[in-house]
Amino acid sequence: MAKKRQPVDWEAAVVGIAGGDIVLEYHANCHIFSKQTEVVMAPNQSQTEVTKAKEKAQGVDREALLAGISRGKTVLEYGANRIIYRQGDPADSVFYVRRGKVQHAVTSKQGKEAIVALLGAGDFFGEGCLSGQPLRIATATAMTDCSLARIEKAVMVRMLHEQHDISELFVTHLLSRSLRYEEDLIDQLFNSSEKRLARSLLLLANFGKEGRSESIHPRVNQEHLAQMVGTTRSRVSHFMNKFKKLGFVDYDGANGGLKVHSGLLTVVLHENNDD
Repeated sequence: MAKKRQPVDWEAAVVGIAGGDIVLEYHANCHIFSKQTEVVMAPNQSQTEVTKAKEKAQGVDREALLAGISRGKTVLEYGANRIIYRQGDPADSVFYVRRGKVQHAVTSKQGKEAIVALLGAGDFFGEGCLSGQPLRIATATAMTDCSLARIEKAVMVRMLHEQHDISELFVTHLLSRSLRYEEDLIDQLFNSSEKRLARSLLLLANFGKEGRSESIHPRVNQEHLAQMVGTTRSRVSHFMNKFKKLGFVDYDGANGGLKVHSGLLTVVLHENNDD
């Protein structure tokens, strides 16, 4: 019988930290930090450490780490538009994208669909099973031809406990995903649909990563963008025509993909946009 895990005593764990921790007391309604003070107060050393951590994570050979898994891992090939798993299916494994793009979408009881993530090579998905999620809360679909590694839940849990390199890689992934969701929520709450669309296009093109911008795959159409941004297809069409006229985007004749240019950043940074 599997041994039941005991809940973590976080108070005891924090007490065990020998250096770098400070216990602070705050009155009600007192700001712990704000956007302005956080930037001013952050020491240069901390910024350097964060940068080094990101560079270290990017330099990890994920394929080599996963290749060391001998049991409980299956390499799967999916053609474009194939369903990997459906919303409501048993959550019993974690997937890793080796090649291709995967769409994660949620459907409401009323039948309304929303795309919550577009994943690419190097991304994990389906990790909700590790926190006790019994059923899939979204449908995963291969947008392009994909090569995936499926890792059984029990194997993934064991590796996270026993292999430091795997656990460090996965924690980095979770932190990155958490920050992305937080940014998406802020974007949805405070930004216009035009600005949300511009940000989504920049993210889909991996703008700013490795000093280059990729073409957005032609399978990502305006209906997909409308679901991601949370607006109508007609609004997306209106803004896309506007971006094209301004020279912020154009279509790549070679593969039909959408090319995003740096000028689109001005839409994200500008305070007043159409809604």
